[in-house]
Amino acid sequence: MQDVRVAAIASLTPLEELDSDPFLVDTRSQHAMCARWAAGRGYVVIRELLFYGLPPDHRMLWADVDAGDVDVFVAPNERVLARAVTCARAFSAECERRGVRLETAGLEEPAYDAVTKARVHRRLSMPTAGYDGC
Repeated sequence: MQDVRVAAIASLTPLEELDSDPFLVDTRSQHAMCARWAAGRGYVVIRELLFYGLPPDHRMLWADVDAGDVDVFVAPNERVLARAVTCARAFSAECERRGVRLETAGLEEPAYDAVTKARVHRRLSMPTAGYDGC
């Protein structure tokens, strides 16, 4: 039996929005949610996508699909998907047209307090300094 191959979608939301909507900024948690969703179904995440306001027909979205490497797109929730692409409805229609499933994980978002927000801020604001978030 062949594995179902998943591309996990996360939104690249500006760090300035950390206080108002930390989950949208926390790409690591977004991808982790998608990975939990996939693992729970016995699927394999083969690609982690990260973008903000990408047009639904952008070739980067479809390269792995066209190569036959992706069977399903998953986003953590509708809010993330709405940030990741310019039009979630058009992206959904394009998925349907191309015969690729689009799912949302719909799992509970992590709770954020001052400490967890500070960790996200530190991880995202210091990537070139060698900080890996551990």
